[in-house]
Amino acid sequence: SIFNSPNRNMAMMLVKDAVETYDKVAPEWTAWLEENIEEGLTVFAFPEAHRRRIRTTNGLERLNREIRRRTRVASLFPNVESCLRLVTAIVQEVHEEWCTGKIYLSIPENENNLNENPVTQFYRKKVA
Repeated sequence: SIFNSPNRNMAMMLVKDAVETYDKVAPEWTAWLEENIEEGLTVFAFPEAHRRRIRTTNGLERLNREIRRRTRVASLFPNVESCLRLVTAIVQEVHEEWCTGKIYLSIPENENNLNENPVTQFYRKKVA
C-alpha cells in the first residue's frame, strides 16, 4: 500500500500506479488523490519507527473513547459549559499522562534529523 511504502519515492510510484489504474473508472477520485496526496505523504518526513503512530488515528480514537466513557457517568449536564469543563479536564489528564507516562514516540534530544528532507507544511487548498 502507499502508506506502508519504505520511502516517499516508492509511495509516489504507487500513487502514480493507482492513478493510472483507476483513472478510467474513477476519474474524480484520481483527480482528488493527485491534488491531496502531498498532505498524506508528509508522514515520510519522520523516522520510519514513528510513521505508523503518526499516520493512524489510534491515539485520537482512544481519547474519544475515554471522553465518551467519562461523560456517560454524568449523563446529564445542566449546560454546555459544564460538559466543556469535564471534557477539558479529561483532555488535560490524558495530556499529563502522555507527558509523564509511557513514551509514545521516543525522540532523543539530539535527534534533529528527519528522513530525506525537513518537514514541510502542507495546507489544504479547500476546506469545507
